[in-house]
Amino acid sequence: MESIIKMISEKAGINEVQAKSAIEGVISYLKDKMPGGMGTQVESFIKGGGGSAGDMASGLKDKLGGMFNN
Repeated sequence: MESIIKMISEKAGINEVQAKSAIEGVISYLKDKMPGGMGTQVESFIKGGGGSAGDMASGLKDKLGGMFNN
């Protein structure tokens, strides 16, 4: 998560404490708005404990019940 904090801080022109607060706000919003455990998966991925992006995408696809199937 430190790399995301640094990137947000640099791009937004804010300090790292403010960037971390912003990221945590977004995570909280996503957890409240996303169905099931999807928000928790996103949080885990952002904080660095969620495995690969492919793992997260697979989990999200399963939770959405085939919405992305062709």
